[in-house]
Amino acid sequence: MRYLLPTFLLVGLVAMMLLRGYVHNEIIPDHRVRPPASISQVPDDIIEGGPVIDSRDKTAKPKSLTIPKHKLVLTFDDGPDPTWSPQVLDVLKKYGAHATFFVTGTMTSQHPELVRRMVAEGHEVGVHTFDHPDLSYQSASRIKWELSQTQLALAGAAGIRSSLFRPPYSSFADAMDNKSWPVTQYIGTLGYITVLDSTDSEDWQRPGVSKIIENATPKHGDGAVVLMHDSGGDRSQTVKALETFLPQMQKDGYSFDTVTQALGAPSAHTPVTGIDKWKGRAFIGAVSFADRGTDVLIAGLSVVGFLVILRFGLMLVLSFAHSRKVRRRRFRWGARITEPVSVLVPAYNERECIAKTVNSLMQSDHPIEVIVIDDGSTDGTADIVEAMWLPNVHVVRQENAGKPAALNNGIAHASYDLVVMMDGDTVFEPATVRELVQPFGDPRVGAVAGNAKVGNRNSLIGAWQHIEYVMGFNLDRRMYDLLQIMPTIPGAIGAFRRTALERVGGMSEDTLAEDTDITIAMHRDGWRVVYAEKARAWTEAPESVQQLWSQRYRWSYGTMQAIWKHRRSFIERGPSGRFGRVGLPLIALFMIVAPLLAPLIDLFLIYGLIFGPTEKTIIAWLGVLAFQAICAAYAFRLDKERMVHLISLPLQQVLYRQLMYVVLVQSWITALTGGRLRWQKLRRTGAVQAPGSIPTQRGHSAGADRRPVG
Repeated sequence: MRYLLPTFLLVGLVAMMLLRGYVHNEIIPDHRVRPPASISQVPDDIIEGGPVIDSRDKTAKPKSLTIPKHKLVLTFDDGPDPTWSPQVLDVLKKYGAHATFFVTGTMTSQHPELVRRMVAEGHEVGVHTFDHPDLSYQSASRIKWELSQTQLALAGAAGIRSSLFRPPYSSFADAMDNKSWPVTQYIGTLGYITVLDSTDSEDWQRPGVSKIIENATPKHGDGAVVLMHDSGGDRSQTVKALETFLPQMQKDGYSFDTVTQALGAPSAHTPVTGIDKWKGRAFIGAVSFADRGTDVLIAGLSVVGFLVILRFGLMLVLSFAHSRKVRRRRFRWGARITEPVSVLVPAYNERECIAKTVNSLMQSDHPIEVIVIDDGSTDGTADIVEAMWLPNVHVVRQENAGKPAALNNGIAHASYDLVVMMDGDTVFEPATVRELVQPFGDPRVGAVAGNAKVGNRNSLIGAWQHIEYVMGFNLDRRMYDLLQIMPTIPGAIGAFRRTALERVGGMSEDTLAEDTDITIAMHRDGWRVVYAEKARAWTEAPESVQQLWSQRYRWSYGTMQAIWKHRRSFIERGPSGRFGRVGLPLIALFMIVAPLLAPLIDLFLIYGLIFGPTEKTIIAWLGVLAFQAICAAYAFRLDKERMVHLISLPLQQVLYRQLMYVVLVQSWITALTGGRLRWQKLRRTGAVQAPGSIPTQRGHSAGADRRPVG
């Protein structure tokens, strides 16, 4: 069930984009135009007749109708267009003229209000197919589909059905040939009157206003069907020509009527009622939703692009500045820290890892005491530690109460003012504790974030998380360090002043992201939180998608809880207000909004590959990936990591985006429904070992290493 709603939302987005492609003539476009063919099968009466052809009666001979003298039928093809159709309608209204608009289904579904206006102002509307293909290339089923879909759009837009039809790329009656005539006959059997033209203004060529007027003017007072366009390009010349053409022809005794008015026939419009009307409205509503929804998605994609560029740009610039600061020869936090440190190791069922974790601490080159807080383990975790008989290693047992309670219990048992916290599946290098506590030489520093690294990076999932830790977490922390808005001290490696912990009330159980919660609390209390990149901890990342999902679900939901808990800092003064107005928005943008919108990058990649423009889409997507690769390579260089793992970066970016989308949607659902998550235990293998550490057999004690500590 956890994947159902996110999957439903993704399917909905895909359906919405497909509908948009459908109504914008992007799914099945066909722009072929057939060259002239033989006219041997076309009746002479049709070729020599008028522009209106009625072949509806299968038992009778097709009729060719001519427009009476001094009557002009202005026809406009390819609309309605949101720019030009209103201007054409304004000119027609100004001079009391009526016209016939041959609309396409694609444009009608996008701009139904213009079709409603045409009908309301007494104009006639005809069918010009749905997406403007040359019907002589199409099958009978495709022709029927083109007509029925346009009628569906008309029903939804204006509540009518029209019996008028004009084929795309049509011309005069004498241009009818053996390819177009069968189409005209077939369409007649479907109940349509075909309207061609007898005077072509050629306004689509934009020959100039005077030329358009000259082309549109019939000779000797003859009646005519005049072809013009209100869509398909710049129609400013058409609008200007109408301003002169209409009053000039009216002065010459012409009237401007619709097709049926000029022929003295009943209206071509038939009201649509019942289920057909509601189907049309539903279609128009769906198209409107798809268009607006896609516009929102495009805006969201712009936000994502901006956030990606902003984030990586900030990370590159500030990380470079951070590295220069750290590497300055004379840079020091203050007096060198040599005093002993308490190391807290909360553990719940860590049988596979705990021996390596404790043994790595025994190799520390800084004086420490180790306090293992067994949180009600059922696998003998505490027994393993006690059987190691290591000096300065203490075991505290408690009933299962969760990680924050275990850490608070450890703080209560700690002997020293500086407290290091780590996970039970993490191993430290010998220099880790020493490097981690040096920033406390600055009395303003209340907490220090270490450099958490993935130890099990040989699998594909492990390699992806390795990239994420180096590129996403550690590069971020360098940026946040300089901005003095460090959002999270990782649970795998962090250090605190005990006095600072006591001032903020210790580790809180209010959220599932106790590390983010305590970090924000430190900022709000006025303490500096910094990053010690040389203090490295090796942790075992989840090795399956299921475990990774569980971990990120807890992190995401916990981060939301922490932001909500500390929301008042946004309006407060002092250090709390500074973090609230700078740190909280950045956390929300980079950890919640950007990952939630990130799948849009891949959705629009798919959309662009299918509907185009393909080349621009691929270039844009590769450009984003290249920017990410540059940032990743720089992060790997700063962390002195091998670049070989970046081979999997493209796949990691695509799949992680979808995973984080699912995680965040599920987190939002949990938050909005008031659900609760517990501190979840991930399955560990104990395979992680710090580089250069003394190997320890998994599942056995390390009691042989009993050298005094401190």
